[in-house]
Amino acid sequence: MTLRRLGRSDIEISPLGLGCWQFSEGAGLVGGFWEALPAGTVQDIVETSLRGGINWFDTAEVYGHGRSEQALAAALSSLGKKPGEVLIATKWWPTLRGAGSIGHTLGARLSALSPYAIDLHQIHHAWAFASVGAQAEAMAKLVQEGKIRTVGVSNFSARKMRAMHAALAQRGIPLVSNQMQYSLLDRRIESNGVLAAAKELGITVIAYSPLAQGLLSGKFHDDPALVRSRVGPRRFMPKYRPSGLARSRPLIDALREIATAHGVTASQVALNWLVHFHGDTVVAIPGATKRQHAEENTGALGFTLTEDELRRIDALSRPFL
Repeated sequence: MTLRRLGRSDIEISPLGLGCWQFSEGAGLVGGFWEALPAGTVQDIVETSLRGGINWFDTAEVYGHGRSEQALAAALSSLGKKPGEVLIATKWWPTLRGAGSIGHTLGARLSALSPYAIDLHQIHHAWAFASVGAQAEAMAKLVQEGKIRTVGVSNFSARKMRAMHAALAQRGIPLVSNQMQYSLLDRRIESNGVLAAAKELGITVIAYSPLAQGLLSGKFHDDPALVRSRVGPRRFMPKYRPSGLARSRPLIDALREIATAHGVTASQVALNWLVHFHGDTVVAIPGATKRQHAEENTGALGFTLTEDELRRIDALSRPFL
C-alpha cells in the first residue's frame, strides 16, 4: 500500500488500518457487542493484516476495558513485531470524566499496550466534564513529555473539531485526525461540514464502520432473515428494515456489477471508493473477526476504480448524504 501522511504529522500510515473493537473479549458494555475471539484467531487477523500492507491498528480504552489493547499487543509480540515497527492508535473515554483523567489513565493505556508506544491518542467523543481547552492542554502536555506522539479526536462535529484544532495550535501541537462514522450508506460528514473542515485544516478523517456493519456486502439484501439472527438490536434501525434494504439495493447492485468487472467483492469496491474519492483525506479502519475478513480488507486496494465508476458510486450513494 502507498502510505499517506497522518494529518500534519511526520507519521505515514496505510490507507487502511485494522479496527480492533472486536478484540474486546466480550467484556464491558461496549466490548460486549462482540463475542470473544480466541487468541489464535486474533493473531491470524493481525498477521494477515500486516502481510497485506497494513501498518497501523486502532483500539481504545473502552474496548473491553483495555482487553482489546492487550490482545493486540500480545498478537504483535507473538509475531515478533518490535516497538516502532507498527503504529498504534488508541482512545481516552471521556464520559463522566475531567481532563485530568487523560494523563491519569495514560499509564494504564501504556501498560495494556506494552511494549508498544501510542502513536495517536484520541478523545473518543466530544462529551466530557471538561472544556476543549482543558482537554487540549492535557493532550499537548503528553506530547511535550514524549508520552504520546500525536493527538486526534473522534465523533467531533466540525465546530468542536475546529475548536480543538485551534486550542492545540496555541500549544504548538497539530490536531491530526477526527475518527468518524463514514461509509457509502452514511455520508453525513460531507453535508455537516466535517469533511470540508478536515480538508481545510489538513486533518485526516479516519472512517469507522466503513462497510456499514456488513450492509455493503449485500448479504442482508440476499437473505433478509440474517437481520434477525446477526445484528441484534440493530434490526430495528431503518437501514435494516425491508424499506431500508430496498432503498440501498440500487447501490449494492452497482457495487456488485463493478466488483465483477474487477474480479473483487462489493465490500472491496466500497472500501476502495471510500479511501480514494476524496484524495488522501480519508482513511478507513474496517474490522475483522476471521482471517478471511482481513484478507478481503487488504485486497481492497489491489485495483483501481475508473473515473466513471467513482462517479457512478457517488451518484447512487448521494441519498445517504
